[in-house]
Amino acid sequence: MMIALMMAAALSVQAPAAEPATVTVSGEGVVTVAPDQAWVRIGAESRSTDAKDAQQRNARLMTDVQQKLASLGLPREAVRTAGIDLQLEFDYRDGRQTPRGYVARNTIEVRVDDLARLGAVLDAAVGSGATMLHGLRFDVKNRAAVEEQALQRAVSNGVAKAETVAAAAKRGIDRVLRIEEQFVGGGGPQPMFERAMMAQADTPTPVAAGEIEIRAQVRVTAALRP
Repeated sequence: MMIALMMAAALSVQAPAAEPATVTVSGEGVVTVAPDQAWVRIGAESRSTDAKDAQQRNARLMTDVQQKLASLGLPREAVRTAGIDLQLEFDYRDGRQTPRGYVARNTIEVRVDDLARLGAVLDAAVGSGATMLHGLRFDVKNRAAVEEQALQRAVSNGVAKAETVAAAAKRGIDRVLRIEEQFVGGGGPQPMFERAMMAQADTPTPVAAGEIEIRAQVRVTAALRP
């Protein structure tokens, strides 16, 4: 009796199911939007043979700049310090290094939520003492929602690619096994200010925001029909 039970148990064991054939593709989604927000770095630099004097001169300049920006209605949280720097500069002559003096720099990053006022903000900053404008970039306030839309498009694109590949092999897609996010973000080309801008009172600085692209990339793995 024991032998019969063992044989029955052995006969009930089934071979493991074969792994399904799969196809893996990449999908990309792109959403093009008009920006409604800008970020720009505004700075000033001051020089003196005395370190403290250079730093104090620069502090006065940037205080004037920040007060001017506040008078334009920019909220306090839209302005943050991006960098403070004090360095000793040198002259090089006949292979010798001679101290020239100190240069103090202070940079703030400013967020502008009304792009129609961006040129006026830049002009006001330069007019109140700023000597450097750089790193201008555009963005959208509801970036998370736009990135989600790009991700949805990337998944749809990936599934469509998998179906195309399967059809070319005279097969079909049984089910999607795995979706892996690879990249979400990006943006279009941004203007850069590499040196100080000299604004004229009767010539406002023109700024064209254009459009930016938010991209998402995914990897889709799907099982083929038997």
